Amino acid sequence: MSEALHTVTALPTGRRSGCPFAPPAELTDARRHGPISHYTHPGGQPGWLITGYDLVRSVLADSRFSSRKDLLNVVDYEIPPAPPGEFVLMDDPEHRRYRKPLAGKFTVRRMRQLSERVGQITADCLDAMEQAGPPTDLVTAFAKPIPAIMICELLGVPYEDRASFQEQVESFMGGETTDEELIAAYTATQDYLAGLVAAKRANPTDDILSELTDSDLTDEELKGISLVLLSAGLDTTANMLALGTFALLQNPAQLAALRADPALTDQAVEELLRYLSVAKSFLRTALEDVEVGGQTIKAGTTVVLSYHTANHDPERFTDPHVLDLGRKNGGHVAFGHGIHQCLGQQLARVEMSVAFAALVDRFPTLRLAVPAEEVALRPETADIHGVKSLPVTWDV
Repeated sequence: MSEALHTVTALPTGRRSGCPFAPPAELTDARRHGPISHYTHPGGQPGWLITGYDLVRSVLADSRFSSRKDLLNVVDYEIPPAPPGEFVLMDDPEHRRYRKPLAGKFTVRRMRQLSERVGQITADCLDAMEQAGPPTDLVTAFAKPIPAIMICELLGVPYEDRASFQEQVESFMGGETTDEELIAAYTATQDYLAGLVAAKRANPTDDILSELTDSDLTDEELKGISLVLLSAGLDTTANMLALGTFALLQNPAQLAALRADPALTDQAVEELLRYLSVAKSFLRTALEDVEVGGQTIKAGTTVVLSYHTANHDPERFTDPHVLDLGRKNGGHVAFGHGIHQCLGQQLARVEMSVAFAALVDRFPTLRLAVPAEEVALRPETADIHGVKSLPVTWDV
């Protein structure tokens, strides 16, 4: 039976022309052949590609699959364990030890209390856009500043450091640097976070990092946790805001519905999360032989979980390639599933709900300033899908 399975020899490196929101054609084709395919990792190791919604969720919820970085069997050399604090690349009990102190700091209630501050930041961005006049790049004027300011405030990054700090982070997350530049930017960010942890331990302020210094976590662990929060809380939301606006502008009927009914905003955010799935895929390694979708995944084998195709699975979502802000059958996996489900998902929802609502209200004639096909997408080497820039204009 396994010989008849579809085989994917390499993950696609580009999107179809004119389809910046849909999964790459090769992944969609793989899912049409079935929810699980043979796959060969870059180092030549045999693996599996899972593209179906139900199977992706089942693997994410299965403790027989590991998130440990050092168990990944994807290259022809040994991968070291995740650094202290980087709990997304760990299993329980280490994962639980790091995540537990953070869980109470990212509750729905606490994140909703930040709505007013998100609104102030958003209003400041929109005021600056309006004052400067059209056209503008929505990425730099709107999409990046909102989550960047919020995560800097939550971590307690001093105001005077934020511009250079954000530039460092963009250098190793954007997917467009050389290996040397990436390593340099990553090292500089690590060094900055180490100094920030030491400063908070010496002089705590009103932020999450300062609160964590009152725990049994070491400085090295706090640095790793800070990097996880930074990685999860900045690039993903920034690209959701930019790519989400692009998607709305390309679907004028849906944009009009959102403008006409602000109460639709929360539901619109969920649909955009499903439709765009900017965090494209994740890896898991089998700790023992596991049967998935009628196939035996051998212990030590690493599988690729395609969130994008799972969220576009026609067996789960009606007309999945259509953006429908009124969609009722939710349950996307844009934030993952199981014990590793995104810790900051409620913050991301607040940021997107507030920002999208304010943007469409403030600029009712907002539109692309260039043809859609000229909007530059981030390279596929970037971990998070998005646009490099989004030129927009409006009537004044």
